[in-house]
Amino acid sequence: MRHLLRAVIDTDALRNNFSVLRQRAGRAHVIAVVKANAYGHGLVSTALALQDADGFAVARLEEGLALRTAGITSRIILLPGVFTAAQLEDAAHDRLDLVVHDARQIELLERAHGGAQRFALWVKVDTGMHRLGFAPEELPQVLARLRALRPPPRELRLMTHLANAEEADGRVTREQLERFRVAARGSNCEVSIANSAGLLGKVPTGCHWPRPGIALYGASPFAGVSAKRLGLKPVMTLTSSVIAVRRVPRGEGVGYGGTWVAKRDSLIATVAAGYGDGVHRSLKSGTPLLINGRRAALAGRVSMDMLAADVTGIEGVVIGTPVVLWGEGLPVEEVAEHAGTIAYELLCSISQRVPLELR
Repeated sequence: MRHLLRAVIDTDALRNNFSVLRQRAGRAHVIAVVKANAYGHGLVSTALALQDADGFAVARLEEGLALRTAGITSRIILLPGVFTAAQLEDAAHDRLDLVVHDARQIELLERAHGGAQRFALWVKVDTGMHRLGFAPEELPQVLARLRALRPPPRELRLMTHLANAEEADGRVTREQLERFRVAARGSNCEVSIANSAGLLGKVPTGCHWPRPGIALYGASPFAGVSAKRLGLKPVMTLTSSVIAVRRVPRGEGVGYGGTWVAKRDSLIATVAAGYGDGVHRSLKSGTPLLINGRRAALAGRVSMDMLAADVTGIEGVVIGTPVVLWGEGLPVEEVAEHAGTIAYELLCSISQRVPLELR
């Protein structure tokens, strides 16, 4: 047991999920979103495993530069764009596509000495998310400014982001799509709209460049719809080991604050995993774990380096018994519900001291 706790990354599952999304996308080009260290799965290793993707999307300039340093030659889209002349030159040097969502970013391009022809630009339209993007009525003027650049950008496309694509009725999504359609009319630009929920949902987006994220990693973007039902497989299995087994008499508490109290004489396993590893302290007693292949339940508060599980009635639990915190056999979405959060946050929270083990 060189590493008690590790995140096992199944690259075959990753490629399976991409294949499912590619099939769903039809003739569209699929951008793999690998921001936030590929949602905790390893930025470079994920990109190397997804060489069939038509591009990669990142949220930090450093992520794009790291992919180029690793030899990734595919299209890389910097989702927030750049904000300084130095960042603009770095992006040009490493051939990054830029999202443009603010007038000051256009000013940077207008002042750039190397010219805008070095870039493929993606103009973001705010259709209801209200984070980034130009108002729909601003789009004609924005496109006119960008097309007036001399020399003009190498490519020009439009994008927006769906705020409620995971909702079953699709009302908000249809409203956003209509705003976008009206704004984009006559632009003659290809568009990027669909995230994972938009791509897998029931409302057609008419999107040339979908950009799935969470579904790539085998988690469902929809409440009440399992990843398995969507044909997705978990890519990360967070696995650890039992490091102690104790008998706890009825009426005794376990862990900080003694918040879990044994209702019977119980067998408690201590597991090498804690919030120092990214396992949320907000996980409540009763959160499921797989120990020796059987379901056990979190007992008490998660501490920095370990947690306790009630394994009463589970045979063969000893020091070294394997534990699955989420992944194969235990969907991360289910665990996230017990933390009052979403699968995205659990996956992205894995700390640097947890090694990634490619399989």
